Order: sequence, then structure tokens, then C-alpha cells
Amino acid sequence: MNSQAPRPSTASTAQPLTDLDAVDALGADLRAAGYDAVGVPSLLGASANGAMARGEFWPALRATAAAPGPLATVVRLFLLGTSEPVAEVAAALPSLGVERAVVTGVLEPDGELLRAAVDIRPHAATDADGRADHEYLVVSDLDSDTRPGPVRHDHVLGIGAASMSLAGAVIRTPVRTALDLGTGCGIQALHIGEHADSVVATDTNPRALALAAATARLNGQHWDLRSGSLFEPVAGQRFDLIVSNPPFVIGTGEQSYIYRDSGMAGDAVCEQLIRGIPEHLNPGGVATVLANWLVFGDDDWRGRIGSWVGGTGCDAWVVQREFADPAHYISMWLADAGEDRTTAARTGAEWLDYFERSGVRGIGMGVVTLRKLTDAEAAARQPDQVLDEITAAGEEVTGAAAEAFLAARRLLVTRSDDELLDLRLRLAPDALLTERSLAGHDGWTTVLRMLERQSPGAHLQLDDWGRSLLAGCTGQLPLRLLLELLAGANGVDEAALTQAMLPTVRTAVGRGLLLVEDTSEGAAGAAADGADGDGADDAAGAGADGDGDGAGAGAAAGTNDADGDGAAGRSGTGTSPGPVAE
Repeated sequence: MNSQAPRPSTASTAQPLTDLDAVDALGADLRAAGYDAVGVPSLLGASANGAMARGEFWPALRATAAAPGPLATVVRLFLLGTSEPVAEVAAALPSLGVERAVVTGVLEPDGELLRAAVDIRPHAATDADGRADHEYLVVSDLDSDTRPGPVRHDHVLGIGAASMSLAGAVIRTPVRTALDLGTGCGIQALHIGEHADSVVATDTNPRALALAAATARLNGQHWDLRSGSLFEPVAGQRFDLIVSNPPFVIGTGEQSYIYRDSGMAGDAVCEQLIRGIPEHLNPGGVATVLANWLVFGDDDWRGRIGSWVGGTGCDAWVVQREFADPAHYISMWLADAGEDRTTAARTGAEWLDYFERSGVRGIGMGVVTLRKLTDAEAAARQPDQVLDEITAAGEEVTGAAAEAFLAARRLLVTRSDDELLDLRLRLAPDALLTERSLAGHDGWTTVLRMLERQSPGAHLQLDDWGRSLLAGCTGQLPLRLLLELLAGANGVDEAALTQAMLPTVRTAVGRGLLLVEDTSEGAAGAAADGADGDGADDAAGAGADGDGDGAGAGAAAGTNDADGDGAAGRSGTGTSPGPVAE
């Protein structure tokens, strides 16, 4: 066997991995080696695998050295970025062969050794319970951590925190047609392909389209890949689902790196993307996109992104996950590019000058979910749009949470107060009430009651009345009867109590803390059960003065919602339940 590293042929294709037979051979070799989301962690062990996730490679190098073989070789090539002997690479890739691997752009010579020319890594998609339900191989470019130095102008970003947050935020209802706008390595298209009959994936970067095609081929998926900016490649087409992780990084308009820089100044690419979505969604269709937006001077962050969303005519949930000052924002993206200190310092100074000249206070970053109204909905109501700031860890937007939130908001905007009172509501099974008290001369006095569940923005501060009412929401009795019982037990006016409590109930429903019970069961039977003590006692018996201090009677006068947002206070995550337009 020739132990010399082959040289790239002058007949090599302009883009890597365009030889589909070679891609098939590569996939067969990698799978035969056990290069997947189970085999790699098993080889490395829990400690080394965890260290690699933190960007610490030496434990994985040690683990692979201790277990030589094809799997160790491909892990070192594609995940750790090492250069390997030709003979060992040939043994690991017998179907592809080292010469074809070099010609097709999978590998490249490094002296007498071979190293990876692209990043190929296993990826496991998980279901709602966190179990792996699909495994993939994803092709991208090596990042600056694996291959030190500045990345290429046409660098194709791999799997990262942003792409995973977007994948997690997409509603996974089966659809006929889907668009992945700005596909990059194809990670979003992979996930979409599991629940869409057809996928169109677009990008402006020819290298990205080539690597995305290889990703699709390796995983047995078929996408319609198109070149072009924003919606140009799909002019006149509509989709049931649109997903986009665009080049949203805000700058001067220079395009140093295609994956992050749109070539448009400021946040124009995100504005054009969001404003253009309705024209390309089918009625009832949903779009989920990542976006960045500028915040100027003393402006509220909701103003700018709210104006974009407000013009779509869609129901919307905008969640700002992070707000960065200009210097922090610039530093984050400079580190990502892998430039030397001198270049980074010069670029950073010019970038910060641009922000200062423009009066930028900070940059908002988050997830935008839009749902286009059906024709019947558009004729009957205005779009419902909510802008939240939810920054806490563990409150990331998920597809399931977004779907439930939009559905709950639709229920609220299509139900009058009178109709809401006829519903039987129950607390979410994972709802948890936390109370905090201060000691005084007369004992403990409750100063905070917070009802919450593990879902983004699912927090609601309660007073005594809210605590009592929601405790009785077991799905047995209609809300109207619960309020009647609560008012009667405490000697307050039922109409006044109802008006005071409805904003709290609406917020609880909108945040998924209260769920609508299946109304197919007989309401009369549920009422009879409640009259026997199955739900009425909690609503009436706790009374308006659970602390014995005389507090709580103000609810009957409507004082439980001082800021008018129905939440009776702000949660620690900065949630803003109020809609922009309703």
C-alpha cells in the first residue's frame, strides 16, 4: 500500500463532496466504523465525551489513543482535527479510499499525513422526553477551535448553540411543504425532513449548498436545494412551515463571513425576512426564525422588532432570550471567527465605532414564531402578538411550548369573558405554587405567591383570591360556578370579584398554567361532583384572608393587577405577558 499522502487532482471539483457515489461510500465507511451518537460516546467514555462538549480535546485524544481502530481514527480526523497516517486512514475508509477522499474534498494532505478537510459529526435528535429518536451525520467546515486560524470567507457553520435552539423551537406538526431559508450545513432541513413531505432549502453560499447536499445524501433525505437570497429562490411559492437561521449578525454591511454577515447594514436582513414571511406562508402556516434587532437610546426593545411583527398580520410570539451591549456583542462574534489579535482589535474598533455613531444601546437576540391567520380568522379578528423577555436558563422556547402558547392565545382572543366563564379549567399537572413569608409580631405574613411551571414565561403572581380560585380549578366545575362559590363564602359581590379575577385567569390560561378540560363530559355531572365537595371547597373555603391578616379583600375591587397585564406582577425572568396588539 502506498503510504504517501495523495495530492489533490487538478480535476477536483470546485466544491467538496459533489461526487454522490463518494458520499455514499463515505457514509458506509463511517457507519461500519460505528461513528454515530452511540458509538462515539461509548468509545470516549463519559468523562472525555463531556470534556469534548466543553471544547477540551485532550481527554478524547487520550481515549482514542488507548483504543486504536477505524472508529478512533475517524473520531480523531473529523472531531478532533488531528492528522493521521495514510495506512490508518485507508483502513478506516476502505470503500471511499484515501485518494478519492482527497479528490472529493473530504481529506487533505498535511505533509506525509492526512487530515480532515471538512467536519463530519454524528448528531442525535431527541423527542419530547429527551430520548434520541433520529441519528444523523452532518457535514460542515471545521471551526477555529478544531483548526486554529481565521475561518474561510465562505465558511459553513456546523452544529452550534444557535442552530440547536432553533431546532428545539420549531413546531413539529407534520406538514406537506417546508422551507429552510439559509440552510447552511442543512441541520434544520434534517429535522424538518422528518415531519415534512417536501423540503426546499436555500442559501447564498455555493459551498453551503454543496455541504448541505452531502448532509442530505448521507442521511437518505431529498431536498430541493436552491441558490439565492431571502425569498428570491421561492418567489410565488407558499409553505406550511418556514424555518430560518439567517446571517443575522448586525454590522456595517460588510460581508467578511457569509455565514454571519448578510451584506446589509444594521438589522435589515432580519427585518426583510420577518416582513416577507406572510407572503410565503399558507393560511394556518407557521414560521420560526432566529433574529437580532437593534435597540437605540432609551427605546424599549419591543419597539423595533414589534413594528416588524406588527406589519405581518400574523399571530406572533417574540421571545428575547438575550440583550447584549455593543462591546459584548462584537466580542462574541470576533471570537467565533478565529482572527488574530491585531485583526480582531482593528475590526472590533471599527465595529464599535459604527454602533456608537448609530446610537445603539444594545442588541436583542431571540426567537420569533409567526402563525398566519386562516381566511376565516382574518375576517373575524385582529392578529394576537405577544413580546416577552425570557432569559432564564431552563426556559428556552420549545416547539411544544410555542404550539401550546399560540393555541392558548387563540382560545383567549376568540372567547368573550362570558364564554370563558362557562369553561371548566384545571391546573396544569406540573404547576407549582411557591410562597414566601416574612416574620412579624403576629406570626408569618405571606409576601409573595408565585404559580409556575417548567415552560417559558409560565409564571403568575397570585394574591389570596387568585390562590383560592385556582386551587378550585380541578376541571370539575365551570369557572362561573367557582367564582359564585368563592364570592358567597366570603361575602363579596360576585360581579366585582369576577371582573377582578378574569385578568388573572386569562393570564393563567395564556401561560399554560390553567388548561381547558375536555368539555365532552357532561357539565351537569361535573357540577354535581363539585357540589359534593370535589372542587368547590378549595375555591370557597380558603377565603379571602388565608393569612389571617385581613389582606386580600382588595381583589373584589379589582386591585390584583396593578400594571394591567393580568399577571399581578413580574416574574424574575422579566416576562411581559401583555400583547403588542390585540
